[in-house]
Amino acid sequence: MEAIVYEKFGGPEVLRFTETEDVRPGPGQIRVAVRAAGVNPMDYKIRNGWMEAGFPTPLPAVPGSEFAGVVEETGEGVTAFEAGDEVLGRSVTGAYARYALADADAVAAKPDGLGWEEAAALPVATGTAARVLDELAVAAGDTLLVHGAAGAVGSAAVQLAAARGATVIGTASPANHDYLRVLGAFPVEYGEGLVERVRAAAPEGVDAVFDAAGRGALADSVELRGGTSDRIVTIADPDAAAYGVAFSGGGGNRPDEAARLAESARLASVGELRIPVTRTFALRDAARAQELSEAGHVRGKLVLLPGER
Repeated sequence: MEAIVYEKFGGPEVLRFTETEDVRPGPGQIRVAVRAAGVNPMDYKIRNGWMEAGFPTPLPAVPGSEFAGVVEETGEGVTAFEAGDEVLGRSVTGAYARYALADADAVAAKPDGLGWEEAAALPVATGTAARVLDELAVAAGDTLLVHGAAGAVGSAAVQLAAARGATVIGTASPANHDYLRVLGAFPVEYGEGLVERVRAAAPEGVDAVFDAAGRGALADSVELRGGTSDRIVTIADPDAAAYGVAFSGGGGNRPDEAARLAESARLASVGELRIPVTRTFALRDAARAQELSEAGHVRGKLVLLPGER
């Protein structure tokens, strides 16, 4: 089958479009024909070898962890899905490929009103955002600061936190401020002077901080929390330990993964949850997609389309 493969760690040039051995489902798994695959910052971090300490990657490897597609085959014991079902979820074999395997109990049916690209944008962004909001215990009445609020995870965090009744302040470049207002956040520009701008926006203080950017904002975050690292979580800054900040790396599926994903898909299908797809690429152009992801400043999501030439 066609797939993107890398045999050594390094820059985007290590990614090769090639033919690989097909995949077949084991017990509890489904084989999916991938219609769309999400591109995430974690993909280039793993490719560079930066995540080996926490997430060792056997080589050669196929990148990617989220997909939307059509069930082609089911493994032993799978009763919830059958061939022809349209689904979305996380892959256990790498999603930058024409076919991928997934655990059936962590997959959700794709609503008819949700496009392939939009469906593939949901699993990682909404799952990560929900996990971190739970870790931060964000609740009604809280003021939450989200760094990198215009990215896919940040966009999900803004909307899910606002739905909980929290006030959300989101950092982003000025070009994304109107976008954040639409999502329900009060936008502030990142960079020098951030502490003063956030204090002006939230004079009563910040109750929690979600760093989805990983661009050196932890010192400011600790200051905004009154000198404590309590209720600050980053998913992107490798210097977290130096500031006493919790690093949330996820890994594995939550027991409620399928139900949570199904609800996110339902909300997205009726326009109540937005993870915009900024740009799509053919599978063979995965290196270019990762280059853009690594450069930062992507609003929403980049998506690969394995069937596109």
